[in-house]
Amino acid sequence: MDEVVAAELPAALAVALRQPEVLRALVRLVEDGVRPGLVDPVRDWIVRYACDPQAEAHVRELTDLVRRQAELRPDFAEELSGWIASALGVGASDRHDRVANGVGGSATVSGPVVQARDITGGVHFHPAPSPAATDVGVVPRQLPPVPDHFTNRRDELARLDRLVGTVRDGPLVAVISGPAGVGKTTLARRWLLARADSFPDGQLYADLRGHSPDGPARPGELLGHLLRSLGRTEVPTELNEQAALWRSVTAEARFALLLDNALSAAQVRPLLPGSVSAVTAVTSRNRLTGLGLEGAAFVPLNVLETRDAVELLSRRLGVERVRREPEAARAMTRACANLPLAVCVAGARLAARPRQPLAAMVRALSDGEGTGPLNALRVGRESAVRAALHESYRLLAPEPAAAYRRLSLLPTASFTPPVAAAVCGTAPDEADRLLDELAEANLVEDLGPDPRTGLDRYRFHDLLRAHARECAAEAETDTAVSAALRRVVDFHLSAATAAETLLTPSHRTLSRDYAGRPVPPPLTDGPGALRWLDAERDHLMAVLRNAADRGWHASVWQLADALWPLWLLLRPYELWIEAHEIGLAAARHAGDREGVSRMLTSGGTGLRNVGRLEEALLWFRQARELAREEVAQRSESEALTTARRNEAQALHGLGQTYRLAGRLGEAVTHFTAALALREGIGYRRGAALTRLSLGDTALAAGRPDEAVEHLERARTELNEAHDPYDAARALALLGRALARRDGARHETADRVLLGALAEFEEAGSVHWQGHVLEMLGEAAEERGDVERARDWYAQSLARYRPVSDRDRDRLESRLRALG
Repeated sequence: MDEVVAAELPAALAVALRQPEVLRALVRLVEDGVRPGLVDPVRDWIVRYACDPQAEAHVRELTDLVRRQAELRPDFAEELSGWIASALGVGASDRHDRVANGVGGSATVSGPVVQARDITGGVHFHPAPSPAATDVGVVPRQLPPVPDHFTNRRDELARLDRLVGTVRDGPLVAVISGPAGVGKTTLARRWLLARADSFPDGQLYADLRGHSPDGPARPGELLGHLLRSLGRTEVPTELNEQAALWRSVTAEARFALLLDNALSAAQVRPLLPGSVSAVTAVTSRNRLTGLGLEGAAFVPLNVLETRDAVELLSRRLGVERVRREPEAARAMTRACANLPLAVCVAGARLAARPRQPLAAMVRALSDGEGTGPLNALRVGRESAVRAALHESYRLLAPEPAAAYRRLSLLPTASFTPPVAAAVCGTAPDEADRLLDELAEANLVEDLGPDPRTGLDRYRFHDLLRAHARECAAEAETDTAVSAALRRVVDFHLSAATAAETLLTPSHRTLSRDYAGRPVPPPLTDGPGALRWLDAERDHLMAVLRNAADRGWHASVWQLADALWPLWLLLRPYELWIEAHEIGLAAARHAGDREGVSRMLTSGGTGLRNVGRLEEALLWFRQARELAREEVAQRSESEALTTARRNEAQALHGLGQTYRLAGRLGEAVTHFTAALALREGIGYRRGAALTRLSLGDTALAAGRPDEAVEHLERARTELNEAHDPYDAARALALLGRALARRDGARHETADRVLLGALAEFEEAGSVHWQGHVLEMLGEAAEERGDVERARDWYAQSLARYRPVSDRDRDRLESRLRALG
């Protein structure tokens, strides 16, 4: 360790341990268990420090502890010196130099604070624009309304309101914790909705599924949802890049964020926005004390007082009915452990039976006993909570009771009526009726219509889902469970195939194996189909994973294949690659060579697009060898044509990968072989795509005349094949080739490129919009028009920034080179 830093270690530690960077580093070491000797002492110190942040004794205690660790562990000491240097604002080579900021000239500063020693010239302050407000046409208002029966919580609401005025130097994070069913989410919604005018940039919601039987939500899935809510249709593939983009997008925004049902502080941290004006409410069954390092405030929520629980019951049953049996009402709420969820469920059942005395419900609740996953929810008399749920279930009619059980089998906590119809084996209108009955009984929550699809969405509370699964385990046979889940797979496969037909009609649809007749999907047009794929992407993947777990191999690879328009147009690369890795294994298990070939080529495309070029080459080579084996074994014309088509597809994929790797000679070799095969079997659209790639390769090799010839023909043939997306790609590359060929006579090239830009804007392809704008900048720079080039590059950078770090870095370098 640096000798100077070593000599000053105790004093530096006392300063550094007050810095968020050092504290976060220590906490990560504790959570990861990297330094076992520090785990218990640091955890204890954090608890004390959180209660008394000004306690100097605590700082000295931890300073001494960490100093001893540093003396014993040289590697730890080296890390510690880096933390201290970072926290004190010095570099590795000049840790004792002071840091000074200077602002000179005529500067324009966005934001309210400048930290500097000397300020000269004219400095102008302007309010920074809100990026989140400009990325999406409609301000997101995702918080569901508060139920009419919301009761009391005045103290907690007042405490939350006071927090708003106490936070000065950072965003407000309020952690609302308490047992399941206590009303954490309802309280958070009540508080944030009451302050809606304070959030001009919207209110966002994310369910972290911390206690879902299927495990907590993945950070990438949650960040993707949040970014899309702010208008970002494409997001980076890596979690760190997603988190960085999220902080950038929200840096100046004034909005509210509800992170519901969190499992841990580590799950929450990547989702915290970058704005000091944002308000984040986190609900969790756990206390999440680790978020204290992010400045979070903690609002624990307990069960209701008996008088408040009785008031809640009165709102469900009517004041007069409760007044007639006041003792029974109090006994009933106590039997429900004063848990709001249990009180609401029991009250809903009584409301449906106006002549039933409250005392009858008290007897039913008092007699309940049982075992199972609900035992983990220890709130007061836990068995009474189960009894309240079971009594509500017992009083359901047979059809809604069966729906309650079967809906819990779904691999997702939320669902739409068409999915409910599939799992229940009913018609869509019957599913609507059953969901209405279950929502009325407070057994499912009605979230209202999804803004992307217009379909109503429902979900289970975790407590209710656990109970419903217990009921299903008792009442449903293995055969019935398997049949219900197979209907769910069939529905999603049928709907995805319908979307594939609408959005990518030129994509050859392979076989689809259904166990029965699927429920008709709610898709009628291309835009609606794309919105459905966007809204259901995570549910589709959950269904695919569940099908793989059950060994339904044909359905797995067919669903991965049917989702081609999702992969092509929205490009969720992480899901794309995962689906094809699972699909490839499933196709091999099923022994379906056509499925294996499709998984290899489509999955190889995803690998190539994220820069995993060696893996992509491996997948395409496997596809080529498989196709060649088929060619050697087939004699009938139709099967032989299919095998040659597959071989051409693999060769084309290899050519594209070599092109991206800069190995242009190998790219041309493979494209030429693919073109010959495609022309030989009369596959005109495929031949046009290969000509497009040959034109792109010729352009990269500095042969614009050859590129123009290929691209003009490819554009014509792709339009004739009714493939507007790829025809727009051909037009863009043609414009670039014309600019390279014609030099100063640039008007025609610019006009062609602007036409391609308009076509990509209509198609919604943000990445290709950025690519065309970059081409326009390149053309302007080549003819010496630096100002125009800078403008095009800036517009291109704005398109690339949310979707591609590699392209963003390249455009930033171009702009720096232009000065």
